[in-house]
Amino acid sequence: DSSDHRRIAAVCRAGSPYPEAAVGARQASMSSMLQAVTDRELDWVVETSTAPVLVEFWKPGCGHCRALMMELERLQEEMRSTLLVLAMNVDENFQIPAELEVSSLPALALYRYGEFVKFIGGLGKKDEIAQQVRFALGR
Repeated sequence: DSSDHRRIAAVCRAGSPYPEAAVGARQASMSSMLQAVTDRELDWVVETSTAPVLVEFWKPGCGHCRALMMELERLQEEMRSTLLVLAMNVDENFQIPAELEVSSLPALALYRYGEFVKFIGGLGKKDEIAQQVRFALGR
């Protein structure tokens, strides 16, 4: 809804390098520190972020998703100024996962300059994921 976009826009104007603070009001799960993002927000967030965006597609009860989420939390801490990491619950959001043809979980999608870049290998340690992200971005 438009109130989400107004809230995100207000945060961006307030000087945040990414719209994460507006999305960050919700966490991906009770125990996750990753910021949740919805179908309605994702396009706007990736288009307005000054940093590349990595999105984990997950669902509750998925053990591999939980393990990956913990690695992504560590990655977010390490790369906070150069990468925005978000999480989308596929049980609550259907549109984006369907558009990207996400067929197995967990899945990681990398965006840059508002465009989908590629899927990043889903099961790995923080350093492996960071290496794949850097390679995909040409760094």
